Amino acid sequence: MKAVDHTFADVELPKPSPSGRDLLVKVEAVSVNPVDYKQRKQATGSRILGWDAAGTVDAVGKDASLFKSGDPVYYAGDVTRPGCDSEFHLVDERIVGRKPKKLDFAQAAAMPLTSITAWEAFHDRMMVKPGRTMLIIGGAGGVGSIGIQLAKNSGLTVGATASRPETRDWVKTLGADHVIDHRKEMRPQLEALGLKQIDYIANFSGELDAYWNAMADLIAPQGSMVAIVGNQKPMPMDLVRSKSATMCWELMFTRPRFQTPDMIEQHRLLNEVAERLDAGKLKCTLKETLSPISGANLRKAHERLESGTMIGKLVLKGWS
Repeated sequence: MKAVDHTFADVELPKPSPSGRDLLVKVEAVSVNPVDYKQRKQATGSRILGWDAAGTVDAVGKDASLFKSGDPVYYAGDVTRPGCDSEFHLVDERIVGRKPKKLDFAQAAAMPLTSITAWEAFHDRMMVKPGRTMLIIGGAGGVGSIGIQLAKNSGLTVGATASRPETRDWVKTLGADHVIDHRKEMRPQLEALGLKQIDYIANFSGELDAYWNAMADLIAPQGSMVAIVGNQKPMPMDLVRSKSATMCWELMFTRPRFQTPDMIEQHRLLNEVAERLDAGKLKCTLKETLSPISGANLRKAHERLESGTMIGKLVLKGWS
């Protein structure tokens, strides 16, 4: 089978066979995320990256019961296993969802990793309640783009950060009630909107240290915050502690990495996201497409992502 390794070399590998609860998926489209280039920089030998895919089930392991051969699926996968930048890919069925019917494979591949991340951040980590306020830092990125929509689905008033005209327009089209510039002091902008305190803050940017003081200042007493990247230096906690505010971490690979008893929740939430996409309650966040899936195009995709100017998601589709 065709595959692309972390050096962007086009390689030929043996077609794998599924066992246990694994599915063998014929990959039709893949998307890129910051985890790809972060893992690439750590990789040795020859490693297959990629943790966003859509395709068709080719075969199933003897213990698999959620899908059958021929079913169209989408998923993010498990960072401890080979990624999906290959023509055929093994993935545990418990972290796979049925592909949204109204989306093609490229559109579907844009959605899994970011949807899981935002969903878990809101519902499993912060446990959001309707009628409250949320600020999303990094509103125009991949996670922020679906996060805005899921927060609105949850009955929240949503503010999002964006600094360029095109990113401000993008987050508004996704349903953000307010847009503020993260390059400027946040409190005056929020106070001008009548928001002195925020119940939930989701930092979906690639930085935590740069925004920590603003987050600690803006979070409401007994509020909750979540981040998807770690801190590089010690964070002053006194202000957060005095507010009895909660700080959560979200990593969507936690469930598959540790084989948690509730690992199947990713299957369920991906199916729910598919239903909302099909019902028009959520919009696909695909913005750019490259074809075919190849080393040259994956190099371009990584460079595009590392530029820090991406809006929404970038997908590669089809094999040459």
